[in-house]
Amino acid sequence: MATKNFKQLPYGNPDFESIRTENYAYVDKTRFIELLENEANKAQFFIRPRKFGKSLFLSTLSNYYDIRKASRFEQLFGDLYIGKNPTPKKNAYVVINFDFSGLNTRSEAGFTQSFSRKVQNTITKFFMLYKDLLPNVDASIQEIKTEKLGVDSLNILFEIIEPAKLKLFVIIDEYDHFANDLIAMGSHRGKDFYRNMFNAIGLVRDFYAILNTGRSTVIDRIFITGISPVMLDNLTSGLNIVDNLTFDLQYNEMLGFTQEEVDALMYETGVDPAKTGLDMTLYYKGYLFNGDGENRLYNSTMVLFFFNLILNNEKTTAENIIDSNLKTDYGRLQQLVQNEKNRETLIEIIKEGSITSDIIKEFPMEMMYSDEYFISLLFYMGLLTIKENYFGEYRLQIPNYSIRTLFWEYLNRLVCESSPDMTIDIRRLKEAIQNMAMKGEVHTFIEYVSENAFSRLSNIDLQRFDEKYIKILLLAYLFQSKVYVTMSEFETSGGYTDIFLQRSPHLPEVKYEWVLEIKYLKVENEKELAKAKKEAEEQLQRYIQAYRLTGRLDLKTATVVFIGKNKFELFV
Repeated sequence: MATKNFKQLPYGNPDFESIRTENYAYVDKTRFIELLENEANKAQFFIRPRKFGKSLFLSTLSNYYDIRKASRFEQLFGDLYIGKNPTPKKNAYVVINFDFSGLNTRSEAGFTQSFSRKVQNTITKFFMLYKDLLPNVDASIQEIKTEKLGVDSLNILFEIIEPAKLKLFVIIDEYDHFANDLIAMGSHRGKDFYRNMFNAIGLVRDFYAILNTGRSTVIDRIFITGISPVMLDNLTSGLNIVDNLTFDLQYNEMLGFTQEEVDALMYETGVDPAKTGLDMTLYYKGYLFNGDGENRLYNSTMVLFFFNLILNNEKTTAENIIDSNLKTDYGRLQQLVQNEKNRETLIEIIKEGSITSDIIKEFPMEMMYSDEYFISLLFYMGLLTIKENYFGEYRLQIPNYSIRTLFWEYLNRLVCESSPDMTIDIRRLKEAIQNMAMKGEVHTFIEYVSENAFSRLSNIDLQRFDEKYIKILLLAYLFQSKVYVTMSEFETSGGYTDIFLQRSPHLPEVKYEWVLEIKYLKVENEKELAKAKKEAEEQLQRYIQAYRLTGRLDLKTATVVFIGKNKFELFV
């Protein structure tokens, strides 16, 4: 049998041309080019969370529409959907790509200089690329450099293109990148900076206003993308009538990977399913951007990151299967919960596993820290996703285990900060969890958390103290060890467990998995202990009849009834 020649994994490669010419696997998203071209409005806006493949898709658009690539159309697109179904506008444009990542946001002066330079350099690069199609390019480049025209360089661009009888496709990536940097500054500094950029100096608004004038002469199409709509209202005040396609059902799968695409990628690149060693749907899947969407999606970069570990024969561990890039999201999450209302909302999300809310389609930077817009921003950042349509709103949930770890880490730090006496002895905690794993002994862990966490909770935390709050604190502590995949509300045929501890796929030597049922009684209700115990044991019996749990000698169960904050009863 002939050996299959595998393609390279395109991890970290957003360049469509190199992927198509250097034997990389490509997940074909080109059917969406046809849909976009058929939209009535030629100025389009589309956002997705970080690491969802936006830059590669823009590179695909650029290569498809670039007039310079006409002779290579068959090589680049021949076997793809759009190659077999070309549209009337293929290779019909000169294409300019603005990327507003990496701007200097340390000061307003620095931002003004870097934004202006970015615009100038992009236009200069465009002139060099299309030098043979445009008149007076050298003189225009010199004028831009000498006069330091900044956003006014756009006017030079239009003046050069118009007599050449060419049409321009404008692609803007990371349109909101600097605004997302301002999120990390905190509310006051970020708001002031942003207000000056749009209202006082008006530099960014001027850019889009000038861009808008070009639509009457040389600009035929515009495609703008980023991760949030915090600039959309300001943008549209300068750029008339942009069609926001973010929530359109037909574009639900335009970015990210479906299960079918993940399976095909594994086949093409030689990723052995037997070596993945974990439930990828649990860790990386779950995203939905329209309540009627057919398929939930994987974060594409998370998948590529994991496959890259496997193909490089690196040992996949509980520590490295979650992309370290998520730490950036954690920093933004901390900044967003600067007011008490947002903190309460976040705790509600962690406790309930979901929250009902509308998703606000656009809002200004000035409002992004308010509770009204907080949940929407969590959605746009990929920290929440649509679970289902719910009476004209959405029920939103945490998309997967990777993102859930960010919430647990935040909660753990929040509790420690609000309760100064609380400390975490990582060594003792890990030993207690290892006792659960190898000795089937849970008392040490519960006693540790009771003495070192629950009994030291602040008055603020005590106000939240109930079964669900106890449960998520236990989950946060269990997360400190990578022995288990800790799951809340694990579904069985008998209902939903409070906590299911599944052995880490990287630690098959773990002897015991656990199902824990949590109950809470106020001190004055301690007389109801027997009733709570009976109820919990009946629930556990239903759970362990599920086909995945029944008859297993490696599965242990326990009921923990917490009484007040200083006492517990354990039944194993």
